[in-house]
Amino acid sequence: MRHRLSTRSTFGAATAAALALLAPLAPAAAAADLDGAADSARHGGAAYKRVGYFIQWGIYARNFHVKDLETSGTAGKLSHINYAFGNVGSAGTCQIGGPGSDGWADYVRPVGAEESVDGAADTDGQALAGNFNQLRELKAKHPDLKVMISLGGWSGSAYFSDAVRTEAGRKALVSSCIDLYLKGNLPEDGARGGPGAAAGIFDGIDLDWEWPGSEGAPGNGIRPEDKQNFTKLVHEFRTQVDAYARTLKGRKHFELSAYVPTAPAKIDAGFEVPKIIRDFDFVNLQGYDFHVSGEKTTAQQSALYARNDFSLDGTVDAWLRRGAPARKLVTGLPFYGQGWTGVTGGGNGLGQPAAGPAPATWAAGTEDYKALKKLADSGAYKLYRGQRNGHAWLFDGTTLWTYDDATVLRTKAEYVRREGLGGAMIWSLDGDTPNGELITAIDKGLSRR
Repeated sequence: MRHRLSTRSTFGAATAAALALLAPLAPAAAAADLDGAADSARHGGAAYKRVGYFIQWGIYARNFHVKDLETSGTAGKLSHINYAFGNVGSAGTCQIGGPGSDGWADYVRPVGAEESVDGAADTDGQALAGNFNQLRELKAKHPDLKVMISLGGWSGSAYFSDAVRTEAGRKALVSSCIDLYLKGNLPEDGARGGPGAAAGIFDGIDLDWEWPGSEGAPGNGIRPEDKQNFTKLVHEFRTQVDAYARTLKGRKHFELSAYVPTAPAKIDAGFEVPKIIRDFDFVNLQGYDFHVSGEKTTAQQSALYARNDFSLDGTVDAWLRRGAPARKLVTGLPFYGQGWTGVTGGGNGLGQPAAGPAPATWAAGTEDYKALKKLADSGAYKLYRGQRNGHAWLFDGTTLWTYDDATVLRTKAEYVRREGLGGAMIWSLDGDTPNGELITAIDKGLSRR
């Protein structure tokens, strides 16, 4: 199975060159911007997307299951669940089985009654068990809920560049993903799997190639032509997915989305925005990891506004100026924080030298919100808030955690509504409290409650 840090991705300290690109661009895509403004004016509150990532490996040490989305009330506040992650293997196709995949978690593992959404234990003869079957049960309780398969991820994007170099490679990759996830033709594993075993579970595909044309995880293939090949890949997905939908009864529409970066240099290296946005239903903007605990100086990781630095508002602006309509921009929100220890220099701790990442539950330097809430409630840390409540941090004089609490997230949700954006995305759902404190704040902010 593929374990990752709780963060989605990192791009290190903000460089002067990258920050210079935050300056306004020439309005080359004015027509697209006007279209986006018109679409935003028609965008009703009920249509705001609430996208949450469910991590495949969360069922292990984290003990976070699909049922928790029901018992916490989270499922009723989501429009989409992104299942992280589907695997693109070295052969350039979607696969279950082999390095980086975990078919046991996906559809083989028998789920007991106590972990089951419908309260019934899986049986030996079921063709579908594991997380996939639990998602099916959750959708039965919430018929409007959509489930997307997210392909790639930070440590799962090594083979995208190789796979999409040629037209034949792109066609093969897309066809294999449709066959495996939309048609549900799973590999047989004892009684599990087989043709159509997972049919009807996934309502679309989310591309998490991190990143076309620029550095991601060590070992990823990167080529200058990734930018054009990504555009062709997205169009191939749109073409084949729509063709498959036409073979089904009813008027099924499979959605396409992508996880896309904050840094203008990464946007320009890998994304022909006006072209790809036509084929995507929406894109999820990176709204966190603006600074990370591996840096030598403490800083905000997810500010709504920031002067001469990365921010959520700056990310939205960068995509709007490159031709994306507001209604297709879904803002990424973190359910975790970045932390440093050995902080010196006094004050409120922000912008000060640090010895290294703070100790944490799963990986040094990152911690779930539910754990940070306990620190905040303990009285050992002082809570600080940034400009317009656009981010928060805890500091005890030595250790600093920068994160989003319910107050920050409600402010960001109201920003989504005010700016006519497409909605909010969460990485990741397991970081919330058992009663869904953070998803409730987002829901209230988007619903004007």
